[in-house]
Amino acid sequence: MRRSFTLFSIVVHAIVITAALIAQVLAVGTLPTPHQPVLYEAASVVPIDVQLPKPRIGPTAPQTTSYSTAPTEAPDGVNAETEREHERGVSAPGLIPGVESGPPSNIEGVGMVSILPSPPPEPAGPIRLHSGMKAPVKTTDVAPVYPIIAKNAHVKGVVILEAVLNAQGGVESVRVLRSVPLLDQAAVDAVQQWRFTPALLNGQPVPVVMTVTVNFTLQ
Repeated sequence: MRRSFTLFSIVVHAIVITAALIAQVLAVGTLPTPHQPVLYEAASVVPIDVQLPKPRIGPTAPQTTSYSTAPTEAPDGVNAETEREHERGVSAPGLIPGVESGPPSNIEGVGMVSILPSPPPEPAGPIRLHSGMKAPVKTTDVAPVYPIIAKNAHVKGVVILEAVLNAQGGVESVRVLRSVPLLDQAAVDAVQQWRFTPALLNGQPVPVVMTVTVNFTLQ
């Protein structure tokens, strides 16, 4: 019974679908009007007159005549000398207003301007002694006093000091760079009494920083 019902349902559905297809094929009527295609129309360019703003006119700069340029027009005649061409503020060919002319040169109408070289800047403080300077020379030598305690202990060696000399060649300060504990103070006391010729930089005396050594040896 169920199988017969299934076959009957299939047959009915087939008949309905077939009838629908046949009805669409045999249908008679007016066809729908197709839509009008969209076409691109070129845009036309319409000229528009745009008035630009007028340029702003500022104050007119005074025209100056340069006597160093060649004239573009022939002169009408020769101007008479006023005998005031040498005074300041009187313009004459070959002279610049407001500028004093120097001593005459080989070029007509052009004055020579002498420019003095600026002096070298003075150093702000002591500078370290280098090869571009004239080194100071010791003029007063004071031998160090060998401390008794160092002599009894047979202590010897080289004390290296840094001395600051003023522009006159005197020793202003002394600092120990390489120490021998029992000999440092004796070396400092001796170096502070030394005197030197001034160190020269560009011919001028300057304060310098230099390194000195004091050698302690036992006889």
